[in-house]
Amino acid sequence: RPTVSRRLACGDVEGRLETLFGRVRAIQGKSGRFDMLLCVGSFFGSTSEAEWAAYRTGAKKAPIPTYVLGANDHETTSYFPDVSGCELAENITYLGHRGLYSGTSGLQIAYLSGTESRDEPAPAYSFSAKDVAELKASLLSTPNFKGVDILLTSPWPRDVGAFANSAGEIDTKKCGSKLVSDLAASLKPRYHFAALEKTYYERLPYRNHTVLQETPQHVSRFIALADVGNTSKKKYLYAFSIVPMSLMDPAELVKQPQDVTENPYRKSQKEAQKTKAPLSAEEEPACQFFFDLKKHQGKKRPSDGKDTGNSQTKQAKKPPQPTGPCWFCLASPEVEKHLVVSIGTHCYLALAKGGLLPDHVLILPIGHYQSVVDLSSEVVEEVTKYKHALKDFFRSKGKRYVLFERNYRSQHLQLQVIPVPLDRCTSEDIKESFIAQAQEQQIELLEIPEHSDIAQVAQPGTPYFYVELDTGEKLFHRIRGRFPLHFGRCV
Repeated sequence: RPTVSRRLACGDVEGRLETLFGRVRAIQGKSGRFDMLLCVGSFFGSTSEAEWAAYRTGAKKAPIPTYVLGANDHETTSYFPDVSGCELAENITYLGHRGLYSGTSGLQIAYLSGTESRDEPAPAYSFSAKDVAELKASLLSTPNFKGVDILLTSPWPRDVGAFANSAGEIDTKKCGSKLVSDLAASLKPRYHFAALEKTYYERLPYRNHTVLQETPQHVSRFIALADVGNTSKKKYLYAFSIVPMSLMDPAELVKQPQDVTENPYRKSQKEAQKTKAPLSAEEEPACQFFFDLKKHQGKKRPSDGKDTGNSQTKQAKKPPQPTGPCWFCLASPEVEKHLVVSIGTHCYLALAKGGLLPDHVLILPIGHYQSVVDLSSEVVEEVTKYKHALKDFFRSKGKRYVLFERNYRSQHLQLQVIPVPLDRCTSEDIKESFIAQAQEQQIELLEIPEHSDIAQVAQPGTPYFYVELDTGEKLFHRIRGRFPLHFGRCV
């Protein structure tokens, strides 16, 4: 039998981390270990900084892997440095603006951060109709798509209370987002969690098929959670067990409970389809690294077999602008400028914020580039100068450097440069360590020719992990699914 995974879901935390994690510890003390905590609604509040500082600096640690959604207002956007998702503190991960998180167990969690906006482009703390359309298009194009295991949104879906038990004082005809209803209707989550309304509401399960007209499908359960530590003692933590649908017996999956109701979104979805124009070719869903990893691979730069001809157009191209706050764009207020060591024309050098060693440094482009593959030729030239300077500097201190880049769930190119003692680590030792750790985790690390350019093996938009030694030796892994975010640090 497939392993049942035990999860916790939580409503608006609003910075009350001690209350939340104290409660989680108490639950785990009584009921045993849970695999994951999923937080919907506002994780940070206006007074979060004092409690958060202890977790951000590592003085305190979340007792369970915690996954959170992004900001719901302008004030808290600065807590989320990377729209495509990133680790915020040990055991606390921001999932990203929108996408699909696939756990190692096969569990599929779709997520959409922020509140609904009618503006295009939406503010950093909101999602628009285009965001929802692109997320739907990306997931619905998967072969044999039946639905997702879990959907996480901050707002409630509009009309969720239709055909169901009362939502108390909440008027579900006026509250929540129509876009979230549309998303839930299309993605057919087995569990849908939301917050923001400061109340607990567990809706009766609803059908995802029309009786006698369509093949039976699994039911969906919508659960809204209250805010952490609320004085009314409304439920803000929800424990549940789930087997990924991909591992379930189909007959077991589609069993209908006795209290199942009609689908609350069926009517509004039909109305939307009548008025909605199809996506134009220009609005082809963007490739976010949490999903669609293979489908759009390389579309940004179609190869015509003349690789050398690309350099001129590439050089003329301006770096794209970040879609939200970026901690690494030098012009950004988010940059911690006291960490900056040296500024060149196109690149700069900074100490790592959570460095493995005191002299762990980063080489970063001043402009907003996603990866080495996207760099213009003059930026590549300056990166190379910084590498040579660092090699000479570390060698004078009896060290050699190991450089790596993770172009996956990162927004701004960061080349991590870590010095190791020359007398204790040969380049062979370092390569063997990377390859051995990779094999343990079923990661294929290939050695690529010393004088080859990374752009020859990876196209723009391709997620990858890349290691370079100061001898010029290089290892490369093309990421095709999940990848451990801290692989380089662990090695």
